[in-house]
Amino acid sequence: MATSTRILELLGLLQNRRHWPGHELAKRLEISQRTLRRDVDSLQELGYPIVTTRGTGGGYHLSSGTALPPLVLSEEEAAATVLGLKTIATGIYPTSNDAALSAMAKIVQVLPPRIRRRIDSLRAVATSPRVEANHAAAITDVAALTTLTLACRDTETVEFTYQAWSGEVAERTTHPHRVVNVEDRLYLIAWDADKGDWRTFRIDRITNPRRTGGKFAHRKLPTDDPVKYINTQLGSMPAKYRVHATVHASADRVRDEVGHYGTVEAIDPTSCTLFIAAESLEWATFCIGSIGSPVVVHSPPQAIEYMNTWAQRLLDGTSTNKANQIPLKHNDNS
Repeated sequence: MATSTRILELLGLLQNRRHWPGHELAKRLEISQRTLRRDVDSLQELGYPIVTTRGTGGGYHLSSGTALPPLVLSEEEAAATVLGLKTIATGIYPTSNDAALSAMAKIVQVLPPRIRRRIDSLRAVATSPRVEANHAAAITDVAALTTLTLACRDTETVEFTYQAWSGEVAERTTHPHRVVNVEDRLYLIAWDADKGDWRTFRIDRITNPRRTGGKFAHRKLPTDDPVKYINTQLGSMPAKYRVHATVHASADRVRDEVGHYGTVEAIDPTSCTLFIAAESLEWATFCIGSIGSPVVVHSPPQAIEYMNTWAQRLLDGTSTNKANQIPLKHNDNS
């Protein structure tokens, strides 16, 4: 590997992890520790803020709060860069929102506090008003999102205040594993240290996340598909009614129609399964009726009966009395 290529890879590794033991970093780069020290010295001479620690557990890491040369950003440039990455992280562009989240975390962690505060003050304009709501994830707090993303990367325990769907507010201690964009929201998949089980958290309901410094062993996620897992969790949320239906339309189209109010699983290219957790059968009926495609409702029985009643009422209201019907005139000249 050429020296320049190796040094660029070294920088990338240092930005991807909070601390690298020297022997592990040298092994990853396939070089000796002596060569590694020379490369680090060269970067330090160029102004890169690489901190070296000696002795047991020693290694290398980038210090925070320092702009990385040659990528020296002004306050305006830093704000524009991070806000642009936030827009990409919403998932509205054909690129990886995971990559945008990772890049945003890397940049924010090395910005001086003054610029971080400037970016946070601009969070109200994070999402373009021209973007359709059902394609844009809500990112309202850059600092909170960065904290959670970095904690996932560094396998570091995080404490935060969380408001549940019921309105209950509680302090949570978690082992964060993955930030996931599902339709128009960002979610955190984490191991709940108090509950001893996996939990999903809406990031817009998380406040004051704090990295504790405590490390945890990374666990295998409950499923290989984080998006599917989030959808399953949403579909199993407590609700008075859980409506199950088959829709004769593509899964992508139905997702666009129902948004985060239901979970959709493709059966084939032209049909899908829909689950809606609702407190009101009226609301579930409205969601299904607005799709505008043939639907078969399977359960619960109350939903089937309610929708049949609705359908009959609409049919009765639109029936035309033949005795009073005015025949349409046909224009032969048309």
